[in-house]
Amino acid sequence: MNLTTRYLGLTLANPFMPGASPLVDHLDTVLQLEDAGASAIVMHSLFEEQIVSERFGHDRVRAMSPASAEAASYFPAGDDYALGPDRYLEQLALIKHRVGVPVIGSLNGTTAEGWLEFARLIERAGADALELNFYHVATDLFEDAHSVERRVVDIVAVLKESITIPIAVKLSPFYSALPHLAAQLDHIGADGLVLFNRFYQPDIDPLALETVPQLHLSDSSELLLRLRWLAILDGRLRGSLAVSGGVHQPVDAVKAIMAGADAVQIVSALLTRGPGYLREIIAGFQAWAAEHEYESLDQMRGSMSLARCPDPAAFERGNYVRILQSWQRAPAIPASGMGGIRVT
Repeated sequence: MNLTTRYLGLTLANPFMPGASPLVDHLDTVLQLEDAGASAIVMHSLFEEQIVSERFGHDRVRAMSPASAEAASYFPAGDDYALGPDRYLEQLALIKHRVGVPVIGSLNGTTAEGWLEFARLIERAGADALELNFYHVATDLFEDAHSVERRVVDIVAVLKESITIPIAVKLSPFYSALPHLAAQLDHIGADGLVLFNRFYQPDIDPLALETVPQLHLSDSSELLLRLRWLAILDGRLRGSLAVSGGVHQPVDAVKAIMAGADAVQIVSALLTRGPGYLREIIAGFQAWAAEHEYESLDQMRGSMSLARCPDPAAFERGNYVRILQSWQRAPAIPASGMGGIRVT
């Protein structure tokens, strides 16, 4: 089967790659990923707060969130990050020198000021593309949905004017009009979208009166949300679509490609099963495709997207109603079947 795909304007041998994660912190792991078939290497995210803290000190991080004087205390100290900003650039350049596949940098933040300088430095370090991870929780009661989305569009517009490498925008699913935002980003030149980043939900310690950070890796159930939006957006944008989150088995990748994904990013499965597991996913994907007589990725891609449906809105509504009506109450157990115990 021909697995060749186009992602962010790059021609890749296959759609499978590690997503932004600690997998790139060690060169040996990166080389194992390449040996296992990774078609590109996505760097872990460099955080805006991390850059600002190192360059301007902890007080500047506090100033980024004027609503809370304690904001700076929520972030890790500089030594807690695996790679500082300068070391990040060195690692990117080293990886680029040692692998034969494209290397994609990643920035995580909320303001254009925090990203602009380092986007340029990442480009100079040799990155073939840049992934912008928009992790922003809207908590301001006076900021409307348009303003939240406008922030994303403005940042991408500034960066598109400032660097020449392709830009992918990694979004959350929590926008009021996600297709409209996707269309705006596509219109101003974003080269692709990554669906989705994951909002990590903190727990509460009721005795210590503290929030408790918790990291839960994804499982295949998280793929369903991504399939829905891939299927909605496929065929309607100029740029590429990548899935991130929920791909753990070869059949998960099959579903993602059928929904319209050009690239499949995998993290949790590789963190738990090792970089070599990528080879198993690729082999399993090829075996499934061969069994079902697919000759190329293009033949499979988008075959289950809403672009193939004449009335997507009616299709979505119909599925909603059908699913709600599919649940049936289990039949009551006769009292005689309970050994004389009456069932009420």
